[in-house]
Amino acid sequence: MSEPTARVLTVRDPRTGQSDYRFEAPSEELLALRARELRSAQCAWSARSIAERVAALERWAVALQDHRDAIVAALTTDTGRHLIALAEHRGVLGSIDRWCRAAPQLLEEREGRSVANPAITFRSQLVPYPLVGVISPWNFPLTLSLIDAVPALLAGCAVLVKPSEVAPRFAEPLRTAIEAVPELATVLEVLPGDGRTGATLIGLVDVVCFTGSVRTGRLVAEAAARQFIPAFLELGGKDPVIVTRSADVERAAATVLRASVLATGQACQSLERIYVDASIYDEFVDRLVELARAVDINFPDLHAGEIGPLIFARQADLIEAQLADARAKGARVLCGGDIETHGGGRWVRPTVLVDVDHTMKIMRDETFGPVMPVMKYTTIDEAIELANDTDYGLSAAVIAGALEEAEAIGRSIDAGGISLNDGALTGVMNEAEKHSFKLSGMGGSRMGPSGLTRFLRTKALIRQTGTPATIEMFDEAHALRKP
Repeated sequence: MSEPTARVLTVRDPRTGQSDYRFEAPSEELLALRARELRSAQCAWSARSIAERVAALERWAVALQDHRDAIVAALTTDTGRHLIALAEHRGVLGSIDRWCRAAPQLLEEREGRSVANPAITFRSQLVPYPLVGVISPWNFPLTLSLIDAVPALLAGCAVLVKPSEVAPRFAEPLRTAIEAVPELATVLEVLPGDGRTGATLIGLVDVVCFTGSVRTGRLVAEAAARQFIPAFLELGGKDPVIVTRSADVERAAATVLRASVLATGQACQSLERIYVDASIYDEFVDRLVELARAVDINFPDLHAGEIGPLIFARQADLIEAQLADARAKGARVLCGGDIETHGGGRWVRPTVLVDVDHTMKIMRDETFGPVMPVMKYTTIDEAIELANDTDYGLSAAVIAGALEEAEAIGRSIDAGGISLNDGALTGVMNEAEKHSFKLSGMGGSRMGPSGLTRFLRTKALIRQTGTPATIEMFDEAHALRKP
């Protein structure tokens, strides 16, 4: 029988448009072999004390720092941005530190006593899922490959990560850093691949974590259901922001701009729908346009300008189609609005649209680019209704003159994380548990304590400290003799 032919995938540099990197996607046989090896090693890993697992991850953090330059260089090439690549690396080190400090308390076994029968007590045993599969996207390659992996490892799981084929270069230096901690290398594997790789992975693991589009998320959920395994899905968003009449216009415009266009808007928590009270609408739009026009692309100098290229080439076509649909239906573009080609890469400058409504794709479908459609409202009830008129419910924002006013409005928005007097705070705040609403995801929160505890099953060890019941106690005649 002949050996299976390796599938060689090519990778495009988003700044040059050139396909200048190649790697072999793992075969089904290799994935199955690595899954078996990870499962075998997981038994010893989960038997280690939490202190030992913490120590291993702390040594890994040192190795990640030692290999920072190579990891950041790979991320920079794949995403076309340097500052955010540095922030990704720094954020992963912070995540390791945070989970290492939190894990010991979260993994404590609990004891209790029955209220109905005090002689019956229990102790909880926390049993990790043996093998966790992570399928991560291209927009934040390092962050979203490890955001689930780190707590899962501390919970005692082995982890198999499949980064996106669009941005896989970081995997090689990351594996080098993993190999610097031998006991960790036995339970953590990173194998970039495409959709076929991800589909195979789901059939090999005990729980799957997926970050990506709703369309692909549905396929992941269906495949997980067939395997009868949990699926933790963090999917797309169409995040609204409500700006009230009491808001400081200067602060609101600056906040909306940053939360909409940071990382070229290629973040699930980016603000993509802007609702502004009619009394300040004109002033807000004028200031937003002024600020947006001052933002520059990072071309030709990678280290100058705030806007990087569109990482995934097809995303440019989607954005262009949404803008064309909006224009055809009466929207006006006040700045930006064009897909620009520079050096082979594709860029879009911060774009402000007005005269928009909910018949337009740009107000209904995820854009994933630095596009800011602004719509006026007259009452808060109308603003809330517009914000909730969506299939998504990932996150949202409210900007008002006082936090109390912002919170009162935020409580009525159907989304999992509400930024008050700011935007996109779920990208920097990891301690607050939140769930995705509607089509934006399903499963336990990756934020807050459940970010770790969802990788554990709870076994109840129920103890009888008194005299067990006997069958004679259930004799009907015995019951009739009672007064």
